[in-house]
Amino acid sequence: MVTIKQIAELCGVSRGTVDRVLNKRGNVKPEKEKLIVEMAKKLNYRPNPAGKALAARKKHPVVGVLIASEGVQFFDDVLATMRRAAERFSSYGMEVIWRSMKGFDAEEQCRIIDELKDKISGLIINPVNDPKVIDKINKCVDDGLFVVTLNNDVESHRHCYVGSDYPQGGRTAAALLKMICPAPLKAGVLLGSRNMLGHQQRLQGFQEVMQSQPDFALLGVEETADDDMQAYEAARKLITEHPEINAIFVVSSGGYGTARAIQATDRTDITIVAFDTIPSTIDMMKKGLIKAALYQHPHQQGRRAMQVMFDYLVNGSLPEKTAYIMRNEIRIAENVAE
Repeated sequence: MVTIKQIAELCGVSRGTVDRVLNKRGNVKPEKEKLIVEMAKKLNYRPNPAGKALAARKKHPVVGVLIASEGVQFFDDVLATMRRAAERFSSYGMEVIWRSMKGFDAEEQCRIIDELKDKISGLIINPVNDPKVIDKINKCVDDGLFVVTLNNDVESHRHCYVGSDYPQGGRTAAALLKMICPAPLKAGVLLGSRNMLGHQQRLQGFQEVMQSQPDFALLGVEETADDDMQAYEAARKLITEHPEINAIFVVSSGGYGTARAIQATDRTDITIVAFDTIPSTIDMMKKGLIKAALYQHPHQQGRRAMQVMFDYLVNGSLPEKTAYIMRNEIRIAENVAE
């Protein structure tokens, strides 16, 4: 196995210089950096896992994870994958502090960030789109924390976003409804919160496509806090106030509650397109109450967010991209089990 010492001898530099180049810590002249990188590639240098683990444990990297996950089944898969990754990375001394919250309260999210910031070296956050939260994220970055936004983004100084393409998801949902719902299309929309940038972007993408649809009417937009009980009440409200409704687009979680409202009002003529193939949504798809759902790869989101954090805190490697975008994939009853 090629060592840092051998590369240093061949390049005529110190081991410290080679270490700084290979771990991307800078402060090396460009010509020397190029020489070292080329020599490492030529010799097929691979870090010693035991040595890397020892070095990482000395750094004692601590990651804070803050997700608005309470009561939202979608995040069960995201967090399960993140916890498995965290367990693997614990051998490198990487510790994770887990925090959750219910709903989209900016003040509560700010409070938890304040609680975490002095204990951590990196933050993975599902952020509320609020100036107070954005200021907190920017302050974290300014103070040297590595920040990854997960599943939802905000316009901030964060280093990397991992999640789906929200505008494209809205456009896809609109195209689906145009194909499967009889015209004229009279639709209502349920979204988790206007304080989540992604939810707003999905609504905007949906409206962009529907603007070109003849005889389309948007009858109302209701917030549900990604809660099935609130989704049930919001759907009942839309149906009661707009008996002509024949389609509901569920922007985030809440597909199960919406489908139950359809059952309760005996309005099985209403076409539902939702997001996330969680167990309760799958059940309603198999019963024919939800016609299609858009899958946004929760396991990949959790895995990538934790990997990006590990690569930076342990290996000193910045992300190759500022955004890792997961594809929105259409699921219907016939392929949802996949």
